[in-house]
Amino acid sequence: MSETGAVAAVDLGATSGRVIVGRVGPDLLETTTVARFANDPIVLGDGLHWNIVGLYGAALEGLRTAFASEPELASIGIDSWAVDYGLLRSSDGEPAGAHGNNTTDRALLGTPFHYRDERSARGVAAVHERMPHAELFERNGLQFLPFNTLYQFAAESPALLEIADTALLIPDLLAFWLTGQARAEVTNASTTGLLRWSDHAWDEPLLDALGLGGLRTVLPPLITPGTRIGPLRPAVAASLGGQADVVAVGSHDTASAVVAVPMQPEAAVYISCGTWGLVGVEVEHPVLTPAALAANFTNEGGVDGCVRLLHNVMGLWILSETVRGWERTGAPVELTALLDAAATVPPASVPLFDVNDPRFLSPGDMPARIDEWCAEHDQVAPRTRAGYARSIVESLAQAFAEAAATAARLGGVDARTIHIVGGGALNALLCQRVADRSGLPVLAGPVEATALGNVLVQARAAGFVSGSLEELRALVARTHGLRRYTPQA
Repeated sequence: MSETGAVAAVDLGATSGRVIVGRVGPDLLETTTVARFANDPIVLGDGLHWNIVGLYGAALEGLRTAFASEPELASIGIDSWAVDYGLLRSSDGEPAGAHGNNTTDRALLGTPFHYRDERSARGVAAVHERMPHAELFERNGLQFLPFNTLYQFAAESPALLEIADTALLIPDLLAFWLTGQARAEVTNASTTGLLRWSDHAWDEPLLDALGLGGLRTVLPPLITPGTRIGPLRPAVAASLGGQADVVAVGSHDTASAVVAVPMQPEAAVYISCGTWGLVGVEVEHPVLTPAALAANFTNEGGVDGCVRLLHNVMGLWILSETVRGWERTGAPVELTALLDAAATVPPASVPLFDVNDPRFLSPGDMPARIDEWCAEHDQVAPRTRAGYARSIVESLAQAFAEAAATAARLGGVDARTIHIVGGGALNALLCQRVADRSGLPVLAGPVEATALGNVLVQARAAGFVSGSLEELRALVARTHGLRRYTPQA
């Protein structure tokens, strides 16, 4: 095992992206953010899309900086949000999925849709006409979310599906542009609804049953975290000023984040809190019980073959979209000052609303939607900005506490602690209120859990560290301080 080494993590979130250099050794885990960039969706004539070419360009620029600071980078790993994808076609029309053809001249067929685009509604109807959610759950273990990849495929243009020869989820798409290798990393593939739990393979009979049999040759070969995808293409390496391997990590950002949660899985619940709040436990096998189905919990793949049993809560998206709305009609809003003001608002004076109500999914006027929800449920809406912020925090804390209790019960975990990682770990009011409402101590941090998990999987593949998830988490605990929130009356 080498003493120390450096890797680069490309971490794409739903609202921003980063390139981070990690320096890792047996007792070393340091990260430096060398690039930050916005991830702003774009509205085209047919709906809401990701600016994927802009994101790729920003990631390349960040990697140039990474190579300038660390010319001997061992590898690059990419993680992002789940479910969304790009369709490609090569000039020779040969499929990549079935035969592993890795020609680099594949053209992107249109800009990937954003999961908040409304087109997926027709996909839900088309899928459920053929197979109800309960039957899907038995096969793929996923909670119902209207934007899961199988619904998006069912809503996709038949003409595009007819000519596409490759479908790649977002981190796999960037890895393909970097290396020319078309692969599907399994933790992210597990969020598509098209992966069979029994053998972790694409569920081809399900594709046929849903009328999506044409995807058989479009879905690429599956790989696990830690697998070397390939070296940078020569032109890319020349552009970046360095050569390195691209290595598969837990490419679903939550899978990477959970790697860096310094927890004891048998006694802890985690909340990976950013745009979304992913509330769950780590278990050895999928939980496909009627209770898990009724609670709308999901089973997603984790690093080293574990299962992330979790529930999606709307997350800080509601607060950030509220702030963006205020800023569009006035001066910038300072979030720290807003939360300080919210902390002075008595919690009993603001409404608790259902943060998972579908009305809060798409961009728009969140305070107006909160008002609408309150009017429908005979509650008094907030009257001030601080009141709206407190109402959002209280509603999120309640949803997190309820989901944490359900996750522990379904997973058979004796929960004694809740770990909050990601941007939500910086929100002291939210962390305290989760502790208060759950009755469990909250350990907040690390904030950069996703990047740390990405870095750790690469570092283990390169031989800079070794061991199990337990040992990787012990390194996080030794090198990163946590803030403790004790439940208060």
